[in-house]
Amino acid sequence: MASFRTVKGFRDLFPQECALRNHIAETWRAVARRYGFIEYEAPLIESTDLYKKKSGDEITAQLFCFEDKGGRDISLRPEVTPSLARMAAARQRDFKKPLKWFEMGSCFRYEEPQEGRTREFIQFNADILGDASPGADAELIALAVDVMLEFGLRKDDFLIRLSNREIWNQYLKEQGISEEHSAAFLQIVDKIERAKPEETAAKLEAIGLSLDHVRDFMRATDENHPAFAALRADLTARGLWEHVKIDASIVRGLAYYTGTVFEVFDLKHGLRAVAGGGRYDKLCALISDGAADMPAAGFAMGDVVLGILLSKTPSAQCRITDYLNAQHGVDAYVVIADEAQRAPALAAVQALRRAGARVDFSMAAQKVGKQFQAAENARARLALVFGAEYPQVIVKDLVSREQGEVPAGSLAAHVLAALQEPLRGPLIA
Repeated sequence: MASFRTVKGFRDLFPQECALRNHIAETWRAVARRYGFIEYEAPLIESTDLYKKKSGDEITAQLFCFEDKGGRDISLRPEVTPSLARMAAARQRDFKKPLKWFEMGSCFRYEEPQEGRTREFIQFNADILGDASPGADAELIALAVDVMLEFGLRKDDFLIRLSNREIWNQYLKEQGISEEHSAAFLQIVDKIERAKPEETAAKLEAIGLSLDHVRDFMRATDENHPAFAALRADLTARGLWEHVKIDASIVRGLAYYTGTVFEVFDLKHGLRAVAGGGRYDKLCALISDGAADMPAAGFAMGDVVLGILLSKTPSAQCRITDYLNAQHGVDAYVVIADEAQRAPALAAVQALRRAGARVDFSMAAQKVGKQFQAAENARARLALVFGAEYPQVIVKDLVSREQGEVPAGSLAAHVLAALQEPLRGPLIA
């Protein structure tokens, strides 16, 4: 007999894991909407050339790419930004600027799975297009901070590490380094904290720089640098600058970033970056061959590293537990104590569901004791017993253990009112 397993790098989301995924997604959506962002969606599959145009031919090593039945070279999306740039460029005249858009959905990368990295993941993307001001960068950083706080994380749980590509462009210019070395230099800086010092020194010497000089410059770059003045003023006014630290090593390895760059890191567990992004003013023009030239900035946050962080943080775990308790279970469980009353019991089930209550029942005849056990397992607040007393229905609060009788015709109103009462308050006056 064949034994099937989950494909490497992919996940089975059983109810508990699915609920965590939903908690993350609903939190992302709620905070983004508070900031005035509007949701959009892009295709799961795009032309492979779209990703090559943004990131070069080498990106194909990280793609699930294949030829479809029409002979077209297509890929499962590894990210959404190229699709966003394509969509915005195609219909930029149809929308007033700036565009504040967000998206949530699956992305796929053919990478070696490890902690915090899977081949399929859910990603939250928030972008502002058509606004070149530092205020747009600040708005995105503020959104990232508030998303983290909304999950129950606290100031000492995470940090926004912030830098600006222009700082390094100016540095290279002052050192007399030609622009052709810029991409290689930024890749070196991006890995400077992880690579062996002797290897980094050799790479820098090859383009005419010393490791000591680069590190000295990094240490001297702080929040007083003029490149951060506007951002600092904006986020200070919001009371959010305390979540930010200037870190010149943050350059985001992708070549398309043009200005502000930032990443969100946890402070206690040594996890990979929770989120990252920045300004990419040239991407829309690149994707559209110059037809649409819009400044843009954005960030992305994946559910895998975030989920690990939330599970390791007590204050966030409390919110997950509250969410799970609210999502799992029902408000009322209909107990059919007399099978002769199944028809009116089923009518009550449907009426209560239409009224907005979460209701369950035994679909097959069962002993009353088993039905009450099912009600407990379902975390029902109320048990509604249809028995010999009908058309009176016994309504029992499974928390306070108080009970009373309600006419069947008034059941829905009584149940909805009872569910609004404090958890341990009297059910029926």
